[in-house]
Amino acid sequence: MGPHDPLEHMVTFGSTPRRIATPNVSVSLERVTDFLATVPLFRELPRAAVRGFAELTREQRFAKGAMIVSEGDPGDALYVVRTGEVKVVLIGEDGREVLLNLLGVGDHFGELALIDGRPRSAHVVSTKTSSLLVLRRADFRRQVEGMPTVAWGLMVELSRRLRLADGTIGSLVMLDVPGRVAKVLLEHAAAGTPTAVVKQLTHQTIGQMVGASRETVSRAMAEFQEKGMIEVVRRVVTITNRTALEARTRPRL
Repeated sequence: MGPHDPLEHMVTFGSTPRRIATPNVSVSLERVTDFLATVPLFRELPRAAVRGFAELTREQRFAKGAMIVSEGDPGDALYVVRTGEVKVVLIGEDGREVLLNLLGVGDHFGELALIDGRPRSAHVVSTKTSSLLVLRRADFRRQVEGMPTVAWGLMVELSRRLRLADGTIGSLVMLDVPGRVAKVLLEHAAAGTPTAVVKQLTHQTIGQMVGASRETVSRAMAEFQEKGMIEVVRRVVTITNRTALEARTRPRL
């Protein structure tokens, strides 16, 4: 049976693909279409076009800690996180891990592969049991040829990622550790004050994101609490003084 046969559906647990029965493919397809319609890359498309992409996706499921792609793997697909969470990391020869990003529901990775097909530039690992939708590069290219809106959306997304990368590089060069920690908290919080940081980030995780030890991050977080910038209750960080925290992200000359 093929991947879109009405009686079965391809899923992957870890790296082992299995076929499981799908009682109602049309319902599942509509759900995938509904989900893709919320992803920025496809949001501006008519529903029929989104459904066309949904028909080409396949679902892969990964246990917590599974390696989804490795640095150097062929860049042949776009991945969209449907459930769970994944991290994008670089791993040094000494085993030290640098966290580039945390991606949750609706986030995606592999956009560069859709354009140049070059090998993966980082590892992607599931931090929770996760389900991802996979869209192969060849399928995407065939589908997008008559849809300039998708091509434009891809360029907008790549521009956004480039701006974030520029900001990250700038903060590593210009900011001290507390400034970099403040920047991470703001990037993972909704607008307004007070507001909770959307993702529960451990001090170890923040340290991997800013290039500092867990102990140094803990001292920065304690400083922010003492100055009334944040509150921490049961590991949930709430920004209570956004203006002061934003001021901490400006270079100190």
